[in-house]
Amino acid sequence: MQAITGTYNDKVVHQFAVATVFWGIVGMAVGVLCAAQLYWPALNFDIPWLTYSRLRPLHTNGMIFAFGGSVLFATSLYVVQRTCHVRLISDKLASFVFWGWQAAMLGAVITLPLGITQSKEYAELEWPLDLLIAIVWVAYGWLFFGTIVKRRVKHIYVANWFYGAYVIAVALLHIVNNLVMPAGLWKSYSVYSGAVDAMAQWWYGHNGVAFLLTVGYLAMMYYFVPKQAQRPIYSYRLSIVHFWALISIYMWAGPHHLHYTALPDWAQSVGMVFSVILLAPSWGGAMNGILTLSGVWHKLRTDPILKFLIVAISFYMIATFEGPLLSIKTVNSLSHYTDWTVGHVHAGTLGWVAMISIGSLYALYPRLLGLPGMYSTKLIDTHFWMHTIGVVFYIVSMWIAGITQGLMWRATNADGTLTYSFVESLVATYPYYLGRLLGGLLILSGMCLMGWHMWKTWKMASGVAEHPVMAPDVAEAQG
Repeated sequence: MQAITGTYNDKVVHQFAVATVFWGIVGMAVGVLCAAQLYWPALNFDIPWLTYSRLRPLHTNGMIFAFGGSVLFATSLYVVQRTCHVRLISDKLASFVFWGWQAAMLGAVITLPLGITQSKEYAELEWPLDLLIAIVWVAYGWLFFGTIVKRRVKHIYVANWFYGAYVIAVALLHIVNNLVMPAGLWKSYSVYSGAVDAMAQWWYGHNGVAFLLTVGYLAMMYYFVPKQAQRPIYSYRLSIVHFWALISIYMWAGPHHLHYTALPDWAQSVGMVFSVILLAPSWGGAMNGILTLSGVWHKLRTDPILKFLIVAISFYMIATFEGPLLSIKTVNSLSHYTDWTVGHVHAGTLGWVAMISIGSLYALYPRLLGLPGMYSTKLIDTHFWMHTIGVVFYIVSMWIAGITQGLMWRATNADGTLTYSFVESLVATYPYYLGRLLGGLLILSGMCLMGWHMWKTWKMASGVAEHPVMAPDVAEAQG
């Protein structure tokens, strides 16, 4: 039987894989500088575009959209071709998506340090860049779903369900939250106001975490964990239940960011209730990924890529337990505005998002080059331990700092006056900022190691390999 029916478009996958590591190093370096400034404020050198207030949104946008977006593009365009047994519908459209996204990210690098911002969390970019992102995203959606329409198998693998949901939801979130009235080339005003603006913002903000930083990465879990373990997913039925439960519930959780604000109390309670309910599908899906290793747990001793993937799921479970916990109003009264929230966010981003991204890239990259594996298994293992120890340093420091802050801020004397001043709480938590910085330095060093490792692997190959599109029956026979 003739199995070859053309080749996959892996050029764009390789471009996004390289961009992921590049933006990861840049974004983490900015994050480390921000952490250092919290310990040594003079590190802004009195230069406006190096102040914390401008670098912090550069860090968040760089990690979420430049790093996170690039790895989602890379893995989704890799997976959709393999699971649909067809080449991407358009090479030109794929190239536009890559270069358009890089242009938007470069725009963020230029405008945010200059103070050009909408001042909305994770939505700081002004309207010209928002418009470019929307155009690129629609092109990406056309490329992804068009490839699925052309698939040569009836079945749509579950990873593509998760990728598809993230593509649609992020488009909806981005467009609705960024509806503005331009007042110049780099200035605009939101069409919303007051509490409505806050509600729209955190509907966007939390669901950006939900669909960009969770659903898209769960798609990676559903493809790369079974692939690396060489085992079928533990329960395909559970994966479908996981999908529908997650996307049905997640959209309602945003108001938990607005406890004790001007938002109506009933809306805050709705956000809290749906956040608590989210624990069930989140942990159910996580267990589906972990139990895929049933019978092959011994592979963790020799396969550091599997370590990245499985420990990433473990951090996902930590973050998705902690999130519902912090959404409960009585707990939130302690954690609100403290570094506990910072620790929670980075348990998810550094533990879950970064680790499953790194593991997926280590699994994907040599295959793109037609190699049996990366340059050095030992270097992957070294990176794993650097990253894991760094994440633990980071989140434990922030947990301790945050709980200390919360307890000191709410402590009162017998006469009702505050026991501690804000400066006293700052002095008490100051040492933990150094712990966070050390954790960040370890993580950044690991990312730099990964960049060098990928370059060494690239040197072993003659370039991106030509992978033939395989007929579905042959691909199934070969696993």
